[in-house]
Amino acid sequence: MKRYLIPFIFLILLVWDPIQAQVKPVVSDTTHINKGILTRAILAESAFYIAGMSYLQFIWYKDHKRVPFEFYKDGKGYLQIDKFGHAFGSYMESYIGYQWLRHAGVKKNPALICGGTLGIILQAPIEIFDGLYEGWGFSWGDILANTAGSVFLIGQELLFNEQLIKYKLSYWKSPYLEQANGYLGKNALGGFFYDYNGHSSWLSVPLKKIIPAGRIPDWLCVSAGYGANGMFGEFKNISYYHGTRIPETERYRQFLFSLDVDWTKIKTNSRFLKKVLNAMVFIKLPFPAIEFNTLGKVRGYPVYW
Repeated sequence: MKRYLIPFIFLILLVWDPIQAQVKPVVSDTTHINKGILTRAILAESAFYIAGMSYLQFIWYKDHKRVPFEFYKDGKGYLQIDKFGHAFGSYMESYIGYQWLRHAGVKKNPALICGGTLGIILQAPIEIFDGLYEGWGFSWGDILANTAGSVFLIGQELLFNEQLIKYKLSYWKSPYLEQANGYLGKNALGGFFYDYNGHSSWLSVPLKKIIPAGRIPDWLCVSAGYGANGMFGEFKNISYYHGTRIPETERYRQFLFSLDVDWTKIKTNSRFLKKVLNAMVFIKLPFPAIEFNTLGKVRGYPVYW
């Protein structure tokens, strides 16, 4: 299961307001600190941290034996889809932490230090727990991916003073889920946690930044994505699961190009709609796409999730 999605789910539930806070983005440093917003940020992040650690210790690992600290080399697992997911989770957490502190009036550099590193801080305990329980293991690959996600946010703020390139995630139920006899989840919701074939990671940049033209809307983006298919196992495909034979498939990587929407750039007079749009900042909109894969094939999709 994708453990990096545990912080993702908890954090989205806890920080709906700070994502929406981008309705009035902070564009310059101020000397006024909104103590109410800052207090909510500290309390919510503390509550999330305690809840997440409690979940891991008392629920996630409860059936696993405590062992001496051990390492696990999984850099090649799932064709790195898991690592892209770790980077996304860390970027998302850092993005929310930074935006929340800036909205509270915290100056840029302190906000980057305290909020921009939030992804690393929140994900690191998960890796340490992994190293202490049987069946898992501390992964330097995960640590590197988590760090990359936070650095991606911090670097853009330092270079561009904004998130010029937004990191997004998309998921759609893969055809492999029905062939796996429950190994990849029993339904689409289960597949979201277990089926790496259904996940794609995207980097979206405004088209207007690439082709300066007055008629291109600010919200229209081009997006490059990465995915993988044919996976019924971490390093190699399994042949059977619960007595049912798993069909033979070839594992391959997908390099995707598509269009996207920067939800935060859509103009509306509706405050409610603006909040909804800003809360969708990490979601890649389904669009036509073209795929180049390691099977040597090129595929086009009228709509790709």
